[in-house]
Amino acid sequence: MSNSVNKLRSALVTGGSRGIGAAICRRLAQQGFAVVVNYARSADAAESVVADIRAAGGVAAAVQGDVGRREDRQRLTAAALEKFGRLDVLVNNAGITSVGRRDILEATEESWDAVFDTNLKGPFFLSQIAAKEMIRLIRAGLVPEGHIINVSSVSAFAVSTNRGDYCISKSAVRMMTQLFAQRLAEEKIFVHEVCPGVIESDMTAPVKEKYDRLIAEGRWPIRRWGRPEDVASAVGAIVSGAFSFSTGNCFLVDGGFHIRTL
Repeated sequence: MSNSVNKLRSALVTGGSRGIGAAICRRLAQQGFAVVVNYARSADAAESVVADIRAAGGVAAAVQGDVGRREDRQRLTAAALEKFGRLDVLVNNAGITSVGRRDILEATEESWDAVFDTNLKGPFFLSQIAAKEMIRLIRAGLVPEGHIINVSSVSAFAVSTNRGDYCISKSAVRMMTQLFAQRLAEEKIFVHEVCPGVIESDMTAPVKEKYDRLIAEGRWPIRRWGRPEDVASAVGAIVSGAFSFSTGNCFLVDGGFHIRTL
């Protein structure tokens, strides 16, 4: 690890190999962060993101790890510190949708466990590990402050009866955000939630026709698909210091979907 790299702020982005995560990785690299691009299975996709960042003059490394596994969470945090000497930002982006998209009367415990391990348990305990390291670094004067950003979904408040486990897991992320925000503010670690609407991604590809129709019908005021870069822009703004007197916020990136109308 060179001294020049050590001076760069460092960010760990889970699920960084594609979609929203990849866009966040590229955005943070553009803002001068050394980025750990986490992936669970898509090694080639993660290396492609790293190659793009390096080609643009940035610093990045791909690190495998399943956030749902305890040993992988420990290893991810350790890898960020080993490669870049510090950890300034954690973005809990990795997530999966309901397995099989079953009606709640047919939902399985196996799907529940898989969804909650990735979408809630993983981010909670990874945040715990990362926060402890950030506290150590801040108290030692090695980093000025920390940021934890949880990527949730409008499914936290919009019901989909064929994705009950997904909706409940994302709803719980909001309380998780507020809990960590309350606990960590005195340590100069700021915690926020970014809540995307319907975003073009692998997750939404199977239901593209449905969302095309909803867009045409004006279900949300800004009549287009959201892009991964829209979410990345919100993350970039948060870590830029633009909200220095804020913590525990939910930043909606949903085209106005949350607005109730008559």
